[in-house]
Amino acid sequence: MKNIFYILILALTFTSCNEYQKALKSEDAATKYKVGETLYDAGKFSKANRLFEQAIPQYRGKPQAERLMYLNADASYQMEDYFVAGYHFERFASAYPKSSKKEEALFKAAKSYYELSPVFSKDQEDTFTALQKLQEYINVYPESENATEVNALVKELSFKLEKKAFETAKQYNRILDYKASISSIDNFVIDFPGSSLREEALYIKFDSAYQLGTKSVEYKKKARLEAAIANYNTFKKTYATSEYLEDATEKYEDALKQLEQYNTKS
Repeated sequence: MKNIFYILILALTFTSCNEYQKALKSEDAATKYKVGETLYDAGKFSKANRLFEQAIPQYRGKPQAERLMYLNADASYQMEDYFVAGYHFERFASAYPKSSKKEEALFKAAKSYYELSPVFSKDQEDTFTALQKLQEYINVYPESENATEVNALVKELSFKLEKKAFETAKQYNRILDYKASISSIDNFVIDFPGSSLREEALYIKFDSAYQLGTKSVEYKKKARLEAAIANYNTFKKTYATSEYLEDATEKYEDALKQLEQYNTKS
């Protein structure tokens, strides 16, 4: 029985491959469409996609083109070829603005751009694009059943941008470029006022100000130490129970001593 089962599977596979090869070589668009749809339904998206691409030009302007273009876009989506999928879904929505599949196409287009968003440490151009597409979708379909998911994706991508900006400022602190660190954190606080990373960001700003002040040349030291102390006071007032407060206080007290010595010399 097992041998018969395997023979049947092999026969079906061979038949399917044979039909695909015939359709691929055929000049008949209807054959390509029909076999492509069968392959799509069977989850063989790569083969289906190839047949759809060949059939689409011959169906342009015909009623069948709407479904064909959607299946072609979705085949790319299922293959995780998100750049191509996003492009084709947007083309579909533009070509068929009254289609019952338009909302789904725009949602999958937006999700395709979301999937293209890289880790926070890389360039975030695709993340900005994804946020734009998701926002455009929710603006058009605010009551969509996909709204909860879209909002979650927007939140995730937004945090990625926060993380990118925060880590950039932190890296400046690590490489001892304290001026750049302070400037980056100022921009970070303005751009992301409600960030969960704000506490650590303000601590790093104080630490950068402290390091800049203690390592300054004599004629700049007084003003920079005073700036560090002002940053400490802001940090302590905002985060009185911070895990970073003990370390910040030690540096603050050192800054006070140095400032006192500097004033005594004056």
